Amino acid sequence: MIYDIRHVTTYAYESPVSFARCSLRLEPRTDDGQQLISHAVEIRPRPAERTVRRDFFGTHTESVLIETAHRNLRIDSRSRVSVARLAPGRTAPSPPWERIRDVAFEATSLGPASPVGYVFASSLVPVLAPLTAYAAPSFAPGGGILTGAVDLMHRIRSDFRYDSKATVISTPLKEVFEKRHGVCQDFAHVMIAGLRGLGLPAAYVSGYLRTVPPAGQPRLQGADSSHAWVSVWCGAELGWVGFDPTNDLLVENDHIVLSIGRDFSDVSPVDGIIVGSPKQKLNVAVDVLLVE
Repeated sequence: MIYDIRHVTTYAYESPVSFARCSLRLEPRTDDGQQLISHAVEIRPRPAERTVRRDFFGTHTESVLIETAHRNLRIDSRSRVSVARLAPGRTAPSPPWERIRDVAFEATSLGPASPVGYVFASSLVPVLAPLTAYAAPSFAPGGGILTGAVDLMHRIRSDFRYDSKATVISTPLKEVFEKRHGVCQDFAHVMIAGLRGLGLPAAYVSGYLRTVPPAGQPRLQGADSSHAWVSVWCGAELGWVGFDPTNDLLVENDHIVLSIGRDFSDVSPVDGIIVGSPKQKLNVAVDVLLVE
C-alpha cells in the first residue's frame, strides 16, 4: 500500500514571538515493512537555520531556528510511504514470555534495536506496582509472549475508555490508570508500563492511521491526528511486533511508523522553546490518504 500523508502543525501566539527553536520528528521511517518514498517540510516564517541529524533511536530529527518575529508558526509536512507489513496471527506460536524476559536482560548490544533498552522505567513510564499487577494475569506461567501481549492489549481496549478531554501530556500515568480514560498515548503508556513491570521489552511508537476504513468497518480512533501504539520484542525469530491497544489491533498495513522511543518524550513530532509569548494555541491536522 502507498500512502500520501500531510501533517500540518500551527501555533497562534497571544503576542509576538521573537525567537523559536524547534525539533521536528516528522519524516516517516524506512524500516521493516515500510519504505519512505518522499518527504518535505515547509515552515513559515522561513527559518534562519535548519540542521538534520539522526537521534539514538534512528529517528530523522530536524532542528529549526527562527529569528523573525511572528505571531503564527506553520509547519507543513508531506510524505509518501509504501507499507507492506504482515503481523503474526494472534494465536501464532511464540516463545514463553519468561524466556523473552531472560534473553532481553542477557543482551550484549546497547544499540537502538536491542531489547534491553526498553525494559526499564523511562521519564513518562514509571514501573508501578498496580500496573504490573494489572498486566500479570495475561501472562500465565509458560505462556507465549505473543498470546500474553494480545490478551493485555485486548483487556486495555475493554477496560479503558477513549476520551480526548480526560488527559493532557503531563497527566501522570498513575492518574491515567486510576481514571481508565485517555487517548492513544495513554493506552500505549499503560501497556508499556505493564510489560516492563514484568521485565518485558516494550517500545513506544508514534505514527499514523489510514483515514478511510475498509468497507463495512468502523472508523479507527486516532485517524485524524498522530497516533501511538506499542512495539513488543517477541524474541529473535519474531522480532518486534506492533500492538495497538486503542483499537485492539496487531499492527499491519493501516499503520505508518513515524518514530520509535521509550515513551512520548522521545518521539514528540514537534517540540521546542519560544521567547516572547505567555500563551499559545496549537492545532494539528493530519490526512492519511491511500494512493494505491
